Amino acid sequence: MTDDDRVFKALADPTRRFLLDLLFTRDGRTLTELESELAMTRFGVMKHLKVLEEAGLVITRKSGREKLHFLNSVPIRLIHDRWIDKYTEPQVAALADLKAELEEDP
Repeated sequence: MTDDDRVFKALADPTRRFLLDLLFTRDGRTLTELESELAMTRFGVMKHLKVLEEAGLVITRKSGREKLHFLNSVPIRLIHDRWIDKYTEPQVAALADLKAELEEDP
């Protein structure tokens, strides 16, 4: 499995996207903090965090007895540059605008 595949797999799940959103709003959260935001078991949250870590989207660091989770947005940026940015070229944007204009109600 490639790095891109791991990132897409991680982003495919709404729970994992929610965890990334939580870390985006405040980085460096513990498992207990993240778990408190979800209606699932601690083990379930740990499984989702493992997938995010394997994709490089979450980095963990020990601080004393706690393990803190941090967002790493670099893999998302690489996906953007490789897969999304090229589709926002002016020609594609012009066609999308034309399509929207033609589909508007008179």
